[in-house]
Amino acid sequence: MDGKGAIMARMHTRKRGRAGSKRPVREGKPTWVTMGNEELDKLIVKLKKEGLTKSKLGMVLRDQYGIPKVKEIRGSRISKVLESNGIKDQMPEDLAALVSKAVNLNKHLGTNPKDLKNRRGLELVEAKIKRLSDYYKRKSKLPDGWSYSRATAESIVK
Repeated sequence: MDGKGAIMARMHTRKRGRAGSKRPVREGKPTWVTMGNEELDKLIVKLKKEGLTKSKLGMVLRDQYGIPKVKEIRGSRISKVLESNGIKDQMPEDLAALVSKAVNLNKHLGTNPKDLKNRRGLELVEAKIKRLSDYYKRKSKLPDGWSYSRATAESIVK
């Protein structure tokens, strides 16, 4: 080490990341949660059918239902619960968020073609999409023929 610390840096800046808070270590189900496994499964499926992403679903469960972590109660993550109920996303959530960000930047650049900072931002987002899609292709979460292009990005996100 060079003495500058072992903090991960951000991808496209020279700045370092920020430390986040840590959840307390807990063994088993919290005492205040009275919901059973089947009830929780039905609630997760209902919220997903309403159009929530997995991360928003976790936030709703935490804030409105008092469930800090689904894994502590259910024994499996939200994604596993959804897969066991036959619900699967077309593309991973983080990749979909990057593609929608690229679509919005592309629309902005259509109306503001001289906005060079956002053109650079679009290039950086597209570089992240390329790296992330390569990773998901290696992990078989995306088909090998999947590719991102500005022309088809809007149809990918909906």
